[in-house]
Amino acid sequence: MFIKCLQIKCTFCLDETLPKGSIAVECGNALLKNGYRIKIFNTINFKKSMKYNPFAYIHSEKDILKLVTTLIANTKGESKGGDDFWLKAETLLYTALIGYIHFEAPEEEQNFSTLLEMINAMEVREDDEEFKNPVDLMFKELEKQNPDHFAVRQYAKYKLAAGKTAKSILVSCGARLAPFDIKELRELTAYDELDLDTLGDQKTALFLIMSDTDGTFNFLISMIYTQLFNLLCEKADDVYGGRLPVHVRCLIDEAANIGQIPNLEKLVATIRSREISACLVLQAKSQLKAIYKDNADTIIGNMDSQIFLGGSEQTTLKDLNASLGKETIDMYNTGESRGTSQSYNLNYQKLGKDLMSIDELAVMDGSKCIVQVRGVRPFLSDKYNLTQHPNYPLTSDADKRNTFDIEKFLNHKFILKPDDEYEVIEVNE
Repeated sequence: MFIKCLQIKCTFCLDETLPKGSIAVECGNALLKNGYRIKIFNTINFKKSMKYNPFAYIHSEKDILKLVTTLIANTKGESKGGDDFWLKAETLLYTALIGYIHFEAPEEEQNFSTLLEMINAMEVREDDEEFKNPVDLMFKELEKQNPDHFAVRQYAKYKLAAGKTAKSILVSCGARLAPFDIKELRELTAYDELDLDTLGDQKTALFLIMSDTDGTFNFLISMIYTQLFNLLCEKADDVYGGRLPVHVRCLIDEAANIGQIPNLEKLVATIRSREISACLVLQAKSQLKAIYKDNADTIIGNMDSQIFLGGSEQTTLKDLNASLGKETIDMYNTGESRGTSQSYNLNYQKLGKDLMSIDELAVMDGSKCIVQVRGVRPFLSDKYNLTQHPNYPLTSDADKRNTFDIEKFLNHKFILKPDDEYEVIEVNE
């Protein structure tokens, strides 16, 4: 059934005629009718998205470090020189500021808007090393109250930088957080509605919709996956004795475009025991290697099932050709010589031949796929016909009345009916 579900997912994702976010549009109503909660995060149209605030899932100092690591890994920053000094310096500053926000700021101010405001307030004067900006004064006051505070210790390391160096660090931070200069994005991350830590408690469908042409906001998707895996693993261990009551299956389409999920090579090896599984959908294996480098082989090696739907990328074809192995064929050679005495000879040999050569894989019938399951030899299979699925009549492809209206679902405005009774209360400040 897992393979069948995966093939259905691929059918949706790889059909370029379907609108972006089509899975939510196609199946949203069916999921609601079957008792699922619907969560939607949309980086294409912010108005058709629920709010997501990464700060809402910070519960300890280690969560701060995880968030900073994800932010650094998935946002573009200009590094100087040949070493990673600037990245480490940025990490120190982010850790200090986020630590201050988490432990000291009121809940409604724990978001990226506050982080951006703090960085904007950090004026540096190269000719006046004694100058204190508002953020310096905030940390100085916090140090008086708690000298061993996590944020204070990180900020003290950052302040070791000279004025010119500190200004360069702030410029790098500003460039990295430039997307948050957009008012709509600040509003999108002002508070949280996704409730990622509850996905393993009850049936929930979380749709993450992103652009396949512009990766500006894809780092938010990567943050969601990183926090999701960490939250669910911790909850499985601490609350449910190691296994979530509801299996969480992540169907990650366009896995190469969401950015890098830190430590994915370790996560895919450990999350399965917590009732969590991840299914990566790629156009080619080379995409995975471009992002995860040497860890790409580890990630692929921890996948119990692989399905090749067709393609012409050479790295993928070579790997598949090697994993398919060889078959034994019989070869007969006949010879005949003519002269004063005619003679015949027959040679019989057994040879190994590639089960499918690279050129055969490249031109494989589009209606076929190759399935590899752990413990089973790879086999050729027909692609699943989506229209034959028992739940197909519930989709909007089968009946337009089943179309899921995301904008209407997310509209929280209360509409009064003509016969509704209501009371108006005037409040003066």
